[in-house]
Amino acid sequence: QVQVVESGGGLVQAGGSLRLSCTVSGVRFADHILGWFRQAPGKEREGVACISRSSFTKYAVSVTGRFAISRENAKNTSYLQMNSLKPEDTGMYFCAAAPTRLFTSDLLTRLEAWPHWGQGTQVTVSS
Repeated sequence: QVQVVESGGGLVQAGGSLRLSCTVSGVRFADHILGWFRQAPGKEREGVACISRSSFTKYAVSVTGRFAISRENAKNTSYLQMNSLKPEDTGMYFCAAAPTRLFTSDLLTRLEAWPHWGQGTQVTVSS
């Protein structure tokens, strides 16, 4: 059984930093691409960042230069380092995993490409 568990969310002031973690179990982690998505109240879920099996990365325009995604296969864990946080970064952050080597340009917009999802961790940025 696949389990995806996020952690590290919290309340932070604008300009601050947080690091989210995502641990995936029940699968061969190294064979999966990983993604981070977020959803603000009343809005659709949107892609934030994703990382390939060989650690190529993609970012949403809104977080480029501020967020960094990484993976540590030995720990079955992905991280999302978030710096210079803004109030508009507030939302529930979800981690997702997909068992594929394909790393196409539309991954951050195709939620259906990601079969495994966590329950999310809340990030709140105060102004």
